[in-house]
Amino acid sequence: MEKIIVESFTMDHTKVEAPFIRKCGVINTPKGDIINKFDLRFTQPNGDTMPTGAVHGLEHLLAGFLREELNDIVDISPMGCRTGFYLIKLGEEEESVVAKALVNALKKVLEATEIPAANPVQCGNYRDLSLFGAKEYAKEVIEKLSAKYEL
Repeated sequence: MEKIIVESFTMDHTKVEAPFIRKCGVINTPKGDIINKFDLRFTQPNGDTMPTGAVHGLEHLLAGFLREELNDIVDISPMGCRTGFYLIKLGEEEESVVAKALVNALKKVLEATEIPAANPVQCGNYRDLSLFGAKEYAKEVIEKLSAKYEL
């Protein structure tokens, strides 16, 4: 049996400085499509974890706002460690382009007055959403990513 290597387990989480954007996977499909996976790290691994309500709120908000900034997003999903998100996107993209799109989407989070789909019909845990928490992490990431990527 072939040994499976999980890419995220190969990164030394003690040697990175959050927030950051990292292209962490590229798949070339048999039909020639390119699928990129990005690590959108918000908080320092093994240092600060976002509360569930903030992560969940950001997930709902970024689901729409990031798609307004980038084409061909397949998915944006929170990391189980609650330090960031994975972005899956069809087509080639540079980290700097994703960073700019994320900052623009997070600026929209700061302007949001409600979290979309915050109801029992559209969400499986609608009571655990924090607009306040989402905005607090958005502020911090905007400031640091803007400086890091000179946006």
